[in-house]
Amino acid sequence: MGKRILVVATAPARGESLRDRVRAHAGSEDAEVRVVAPAAEISRLDWLANDEQEARDEAAERALDAGAAVAPEARKVDAEVGDTDPVQAIEDALREFPADELVLVTHPDEDASWLEEGAAEEALARFELPVTHLVVAED
Repeated sequence: MGKRILVVATAPARGESLRDRVRAHAGSEDAEVRVVAPAAEISRLDWLANDEQEARDEAAERALDAGAAVAPEARKVDAEVGDTDPVQAIEDALREFPADELVLVTHPDEDASWLEEGAAEEALARFELPVTHLVVAED
């Protein structure tokens, strides 16, 4: 059985960058990849009001795009929307998908949403698996 790679994308990744990372981590094995896109692009007011639909719609698009990007490198790819809190989204995904590695795709710190801030550092400290942090700048 190949590696199990969890990709958590709070930012849209360029297909080739993400594909290259997954290829590097999967090696020559057929990998299983689960892509989770947290609905983290949400204002504090919308979050407090539980008005998450727009953030969830954007996350669904990001999950599908990331899933399509890594599909050539994987035996199986699943893509889904996760919790608004990226660290909670990782924890939820790991309950169902015991990954061997985590690839975290985020905005640079200066462009990060309030829920995204510090998520990479917390994931590195909290989860006992290799974490690769891919920072992507918006064009």
